[in-house]
Amino acid sequence: MSASVTTAPARSPVRGWLAVLAVTLGIFALMTSELLPVGLLTPVGSALHVSEGVAGLMVTVPGLVAALSAPIVTVLTGRVDRRIVLAVLIGLMGAANLASSLATSFVVVLIARFLVGIAVGGFWSIAGGIALRLVPEHQVARATAVIFGGVETASVLGVPTGTFLGDLSGWRTAFAAVGALGLTSVACMVFLMPSLPAEQSVHLRDLPAVFKSNAALRLALILTFLVITGHFLAYTFVRPILHEHGVDDRVTGVLLLVFGIAGICGNFLAGTLVAKSLRRTTFGIGVLLVAAMAALAFFDTNVVAAGSILMLWGLGYGAVPVTFQTRILRAAPDTTEAASSLFVSTFNFSIALGALAGGIAVDHAGPLSVLWLGGGSILAALLILGGRARTPRLATV
Repeated sequence: MSASVTTAPARSPVRGWLAVLAVTLGIFALMTSELLPVGLLTPVGSALHVSEGVAGLMVTVPGLVAALSAPIVTVLTGRVDRRIVLAVLIGLMGAANLASSLATSFVVVLIARFLVGIAVGGFWSIAGGIALRLVPEHQVARATAVIFGGVETASVLGVPTGTFLGDLSGWRTAFAAVGALGLTSVACMVFLMPSLPAEQSVHLRDLPAVFKSNAALRLALILTFLVITGHFLAYTFVRPILHEHGVDDRVTGVLLLVFGIAGICGNFLAGTLVAKSLRRTTFGIGVLLVAAMAALAFFDTNVVAAGSILMLWGLGYGAVPVTFQTRILRAAPDTTEAASSLFVSTFNFSIALGALAGGIAVDHAGPLSVLWLGGGSILAALLILGGRARTPRLATV
């Protein structure tokens, strides 16, 4: 995910933590930008005269581009100061969202989303281990948790707030607000982060070698692919799914907030459970996601029932990042950078594929069809995980 790093000889704790907060703000803005269309598919599609399935390309495009750009940006910027690279990438994201807010055609929005994808892939390829270079060694774990907390905070506050803002003032206002937040985080990075000279980067040739030689890593990536694809097959279209059940569009933001809060709980719960049993935690995540999707597909729901199901769904998905990242690190403890780069690419490619397949299904078979497809993909992961548990060498990863 990131270049290999070494600790700086002297680091100011105060300035280091200010830099950590600047990076966290950047990640919050970035992840809010990537997932914002989930809450705004219907109004954007209506305003720009495209179907909800086609509007789902706003999630597909950045996911696919991020998957390709994660290792490429790392290699191409191998000799550039990391502070400059991170600031440029977040600035690119901010400008792209401002462009989206002014777009008069869906093509312009997709071009902007392409740029967002470059920012997402490039940023994550560098920022994963940045805490090691910002704060004293004994504070690195805490700083890393704060930085990655920007991801969950985006789900809890960023996407629901953007959806609320879009419902109240129009989707263009929501995109403009995220763009302004991105540019604000750029200013914070420039003034608060120290210079971070580039160090040794992951080479593209390392990736296929690590993949071919490590069966446990291949299993972890396959599970990541199936679970994330299944999740985004359905979650990308949660707004039209809820609308199909008669849930008022005006409460979508509230329900996404419920999803996000449950995700925070799932994240902390998984942090405890993976230490006891990584395989069982992974299996539990799959069961929760399949159960939530099946409940939405089988039963007619009101707002309260939908909120309960989304709470279950959020609890399961909130546990995904820490659990699957742990699987990757345990599978490849000696090649963490290359393995993490493969993980970032797989994760984002799965987002893109899930949103694309879901868009096709929504347009041809209706919103509820994505629940069956998404649940089926995750069920396949559960079957593979159950089968591999019989292999001693893979049972613990």
